Amino acid sequence: MKELFDIVSEKCSKKVTETYSTSFSLATRMLGPSIRQDIYNIYGFVRLADEIVDSFHDYEKEMLFNRFENALNEAMQDRISLNPILNSFQKTVYKYNIEKELIQTFMDSMRLDLTKSSYSVEEFNEYIYGSADVVGLMCLKVFVKGDAKKYNELKESAMNLGSAFQKVNFLRDLKEDFDNLNRNYFPNTNLNALDEVSKEKIIQEIEENFNKGYLGILLLPHDAKLGVYIAYRYYRRLLKKLQQTPATEIKNARIRVPNSEKIGLLTRSYVKYQLNLVK
Repeated sequence: MKELFDIVSEKCSKKVTETYSTSFSLATRMLGPSIRQDIYNIYGFVRLADEIVDSFHDYEKEMLFNRFENALNEAMQDRISLNPILNSFQKTVYKYNIEKELIQTFMDSMRLDLTKSSYSVEEFNEYIYGSADVVGLMCLKVFVKGDAKKYNELKESAMNLGSAFQKVNFLRDLKEDFDNLNRNYFPNTNLNALDEVSKEKIIQEIEENFNKGYLGILLLPHDAKLGVYIAYRYYRRLLKKLQQTPATEIKNARIRVPNSEKIGLLTRSYVKYQLNLVK
């Protein structure tokens, strides 16, 4: 039965989430049961595409990416895929009527990582939209469960939150992106001589995205709010650690939030949420 294969596929998407991101996995567990699996399904798809361009250095990345994109298109057309991650993803796409344009825009941004090493301001904004904002919009489709009015109301906030998360990741991963992947996402920034002024300018931009994104968190449906709020708190904490870290050290080390600190963040966020202090 197809239903059994769907169950196996969704377990694979959940496993991908838990294996690749403890922070995102913790936040997803705090979502309501009715939407939790669909967020796993979206993350699994996004993670696979990202892994091809970022991690498979001993293989022909463009060939693998082309195969993945072809398999994605077939999954969308046939509404089934023998790739369990794509099978669970297509199910979520049709369940919530996620626009194909969002998916294609994401794939186009991922493809840039195969060859592009630096960005102008305009190119950076386009890349952020494709690699992060549209992922936030896919998740928002799930959070509002097809409510078009609510989706349009929260669309800008979801995009800002996606931008903030992605830019924090870029700042955290400067060493990996620059030294190992030869990428500089931040326009007009010399990463060979990253200074405090440049770092603070990046952080201020991220803070603006966070402030706009937070307004949308407050308006999310009940079963989505806690999980998204926890992800927000985690990334704000990571940004704070990056702000407190000298620019030269950011360039030479990957800054992390320890698991013990993540658990503490989760607990405090849960208490604030239960006491109705998230406002």
